[in-house]
Amino acid sequence: MNPLEVQHLAKNFGGLAALRDVCLTLEAGERRALIGPNGAGKTTLFNIISGVLAPSAGAVRLFGRDVTGLPVHRRALLGLGRTYQVTNLFPDLTVFDNLLLGVQAAEPTRFAMHRPARTYRPLVARTEGLLREWELWDARDAPVRELSYGMQRQLEIVLALARRPRLILLDEPTAGLSPGERVTVGRMIRRLDRTIALLLIEHDMDVAFEVAGTITVLHEGEVLAEGAAAAIKAEPRVREIYLGTEGMY
Repeated sequence: MNPLEVQHLAKNFGGLAALRDVCLTLEAGERRALIGPNGAGKTTLFNIISGVLAPSAGAVRLFGRDVTGLPVHRRALLGLGRTYQVTNLFPDLTVFDNLLLGVQAAEPTRFAMHRPARTYRPLVARTEGLLREWELWDARDAPVRELSYGMQRQLEIVLALARRPRLILLDEPTAGLSPGERVTVGRMIRRLDRTIALLLIEHDMDVAFEVAGTITVLHEGEVLAEGAAAAIKAEPRVREIYLGTEGMY
């Protein structure tokens, strides 16, 4: 049973065809990068997979189940985690409280309004464990607004892990980061549990080719090429349209 199957997806915005007949299958534990020029349809595809947008045609299957008509939260409960291009955190809450809310969202206590989340010891213990595992413990009491952008990106990835996902979508996790921050985030991605399937949008080709074994190239809403990283690097159409000159690699 594959974590993700995208079947003949299309998305139109009025007269603009953002996606055309896109098919994609992700196997268990696979690491795949989705690359392409701006406007290629990458984030639109992510939004359809996660339930933010409905497709104009086609279907999305998660873990063997057709989820095309399911809302975002139902897909998350099935095991889908996601980050966004723009950080989606609570800036006035601490790192600890942001992550605690993410941990609680995966548990039945998310419906409990009569007592603070910090009084549930299993939630607190899991939050503490994630902070220590992903080296954010020292920043646990800092308001998110005081973190560097790179640390906010790291926290978002940990938040995506809080629900114990089986598939994670990372939308440009290194965008806007300094070279040092990109190294740190790239290292985090490589450390992800190998049982979790990963699909990431990435403009930094060094990161994309380092963390992903398979590359899918989108161009003008269609799949231009797909295959192993080495084969994609050598694909003439990809080099011409996206990767640039011969001397880039």
